[in-house]
Amino acid sequence: MKVKSANLLQSKWLKTKLLLRSASVKPYIPDTRRFSRSHLEQMIRSYGMIYVKPERGTYGNGVIRAERGERQGYTYQHEETVRHFDSFDAFYKSLARKTGKRSYLIQKGIHLLKKDGRRFDIRVMVQQSPKGVWEATGVIGRLGHPRKIVTNYHSGGKPMAIETLLSSHLSRRQIEQLTEVLNSLGVRVAAHMQKTYPKIKEIGLDVGLDRSLTPWIIEVNMRPDPYIFNQLKDKSMYRKVMRYRKVYKKD
Repeated sequence: MKVKSANLLQSKWLKTKLLLRSASVKPYIPDTRRFSRSHLEQMIRSYGMIYVKPERGTYGNGVIRAERGERQGYTYQHEETVRHFDSFDAFYKSLARKTGKRSYLIQKGIHLLKKDGRRFDIRVMVQQSPKGVWEATGVIGRLGHPRKIVTNYHSGGKPMAIETLLSSHLSRRQIEQLTEVLNSLGVRVAAHMQKTYPKIKEIGLDVGLDRSLTPWIIEVNMRPDPYIFNQLKDKSMYRKVMRYRKVYKKD
């Protein structure tokens, strides 16, 4: 599968298709399809909750969370606005107007773990070491804004230590084990993507944990922001991330 680097950097669809080719990564990818009326109807009936997101975009801009109610009604939330619909037809038409001519994807909804009623996910920073070996150099939680559906820092999310976010869900040892799983997953994703895009030196793997603590890959960011790690009280991860970055940014 030959992909132009610029397209891979921008397209969530191309990145998803690429990841699905890895047997060890595929189980962590939620069902993702191109936006269409038939896919919308199939997926919201199958999963009850879905995300509709632009194929190209950053910082969670344009992401919509849609749900099917128990009494057959439908709702969706975009930023802080929630809209309700009595029929699928009205629901679809409103979403189609909002997406317009831009390319959108539909993704199976993950009911993210919460802390104090706010959703959170996890960013795994994966970089090439000075020796050219893929390494997970940082793991950080992102606590979403209480009235928004995305966790991004630019959308009001708060970077936090994962120990703080997970302390009410897991023991310290379980958190350590989960971190090892996420780090390993991040390295596998980076190594797999490098086969198609050999020039990459870093990725940011966004992972959501559902209520059964199953990890799901929400997105792979090809230009991850290293500075969120500076928000942590412990600066050791930030220093390591920046030290590695300094080496390959010279190339």
